[in-house]
Amino acid sequence: MADPRFFRNAGPFALGRLAEIGAAELAEPAQADRVIRDLAPLDRAGAEELSFLDNRKYLPQFEASAAGACVVAPAMAERAPSGMSLLISPKPYRSYALIAQAFYPVPPAVPGTGAGAIVDPSADVDPNAEIGPGAVVESGARIGPRTRIGPNAVVGAGVVVGADCTVGANASLTHCLIGDRVTIYPGARIGQDGFGFAMDPAGHVRVPQLGRVIIEDDVEIGANSTVDRGAGPDTRIGRGAMIDNLVQIGHNADIGAGAVIVAQAGVAGSSRIGRFAALGAQAGVAGHLTVGDGARLAAQSGVMRDVEAGQEVCGAPALPIRQFFKLQATLMRLLKNKGD
Repeated sequence: MADPRFFRNAGPFALGRLAEIGAAELAEPAQADRVIRDLAPLDRAGAEELSFLDNRKYLPQFEASAAGACVVAPAMAERAPSGMSLLISPKPYRSYALIAQAFYPVPPAVPGTGAGAIVDPSADVDPNAEIGPGAVVESGARIGPRTRIGPNAVVGAGVVVGADCTVGANASLTHCLIGDRVTIYPGARIGQDGFGFAMDPAGHVRVPQLGRVIIEDDVEIGANSTVDRGAGPDTRIGRGAMIDNLVQIGHNADIGAGAVIVAQAGVAGSSRIGRFAALGAQAGVAGHLTVGDGARLAAQSGVMRDVEAGQEVCGAPALPIRQFFKLQATLMRLLKNKGD
């Protein structure tokens, strides 16, 4: 399925092994030795490839698929075509993700320093780290084992990057402490000045930004996203948070563990995003607000007041989602009546 110029297939795998990897149950244990060589979508998979079904919308493709094996929920297993081996999972997409990681693991770091890279003599770079061509590691920085610093990336003075991290090409890190297994995609900017100044008609006065950015383990920060350092308190990104491309995180913000922030969303300074909260694309959170644990903000929501834990909101200004759709229905009736 994947272009071998860009992705290395670590297969093949026996079906029984894939069931173990994906925390799934093999519907027919006698098929444990069946060999699967690759992954493919339902409508393109062949006899030696594995696919998955997680959305009932794709049941027709599942029923017609020629895939040799498929990860599927128990309720949909009976719709499988003849000859297809099944891996039964209550969370098919998660199981498929684990299996896909086994087939296509992230390439390991290649220890050493690339051409044109500059590493300050006072920096502490683990011998198993990879410093890409043209990268810069400034004084007092620390780079952990098996971490990859991409071409032309800049790791600023005093920055700490933990083990098994990836810092993409042209990313810049300053005033930050980064945990283990963190992925920072190309072009991201971490730790620059927050947007802080005292407004004055005689001329705005910049407030020195004296905090840091703390990024905990297992975080991803997408391409061309920005995370401002704190003004005094730190900006914090909690463990396992997933931040998409082109996201802005303001100074002093606190992003909870497992939070998901989708493309072009923004979190203004000193706001708190709770654990496992989700912000849709282009959602905006004003400053000094709290979005509770597990709350969900629909795309383009404009949040101007606190959002309770578990609440779903939509619109600008954002309203509880049932109120939002009730309001839309009322407006449509008014428009219809006016037209009559």
